[in-house]
Amino acid sequence: MANREEVPKVNAGSMADIAFLLLIFFLVTTSIETDAGLHRMLPRINHEPPLPISERNILPVSINGDGKLLVANELRDLAELRALTIAFLDNGGALQNDKRYCDYCRGDRNQQSSDSPLEAVVSLMSNRETSYGVYISVQNELVGAFNDLRNREAQRLYYMDYTKMESIYLNPETSKVVKEDLKLKIKKIQELFPLNLSEAERN
Repeated sequence: MANREEVPKVNAGSMADIAFLLLIFFLVTTSIETDAGLHRMLPRINHEPPLPISERNILPVSINGDGKLLVANELRDLAELRALTIAFLDNGGALQNDKRYCDYCRGDRNQQSSDSPLEAVVSLMSNRETSYGVYISVQNELVGAFNDLRNREAQRLYYMDYTKMESIYLNPETSKVVKEDLKLKIKKIQELFPLNLSEAERN
């Protein structure tokens, strides 16, 4: 009987080590993308009844299920929304002897529109049929209006855009001293044009 040659066996002892090293490699090199979402700070619980807001200090913005946009009960295009919001926020309709008078406002000072940026509220309403894309586009234009006005005031006071100040402040590589300085400046600009954006869903 002929002698059969034995087939050499493969040493699989180090396969577990190789698999482990590959696993570590992929874990370290793979980047996992996460959705940024919308940055909104929820208001603190306030048990006191809300102060009445004058109708002229509210800019109603409504999106229906078909994506049509109503601003102050008039049908408008999305391209007009930012300019309309800026005109409303920057109106400064309070009289000069009124404590709400806005000396930095550059609007028309229309008595029928908002008294000051501190009083002005943008009310965004949507319903369940509103598409997410339209809703985000409207949100971007509204927040963009606030940022445009904040950029203007930051340039006037500090010779720097508000959005640039925020990005430097949020950068983890920014030094603590610079952050403290920027924090005060950002707070000052936010006080001039607070983000008074109310959101509600209609049935």
